[in-house]
Amino acid sequence: MFMNVRNYAQGHLGSAPEWNCEGCGEPWPCPTFREIPPPGLQTATLVHLLLLMAGAAIRDLAARPDGPPPHVVLKRFAWFMELDDRHARHAMRWL
Repeated sequence: MFMNVRNYAQGHLGSAPEWNCEGCGEPWPCPTFREIPPPGLQTATLVHLLLLMAGAAIRDLAARPDGPPPHVVLKRFAWFMELDDRHARHAMRWL
């Protein structure tokens, strides 16, 4: 199934290199995006999309001198998985 991400996100997409929401300016994924119901959207599709974006965000954000550690960026992008620090650090091995 093809999904138009921009339409799905209702203008609330993150963009590099700051990874703030294009719609509201909050750190992405913003609260509005997190509340968008996924009608007909497979969880695997959402996970794939967010992990691709997380990989890019980790390169952009964690590489900064004052940037967050990579596992913190992953937790931000995979909020729906409720990862603790230990599991996020372990998952970083796969990104």
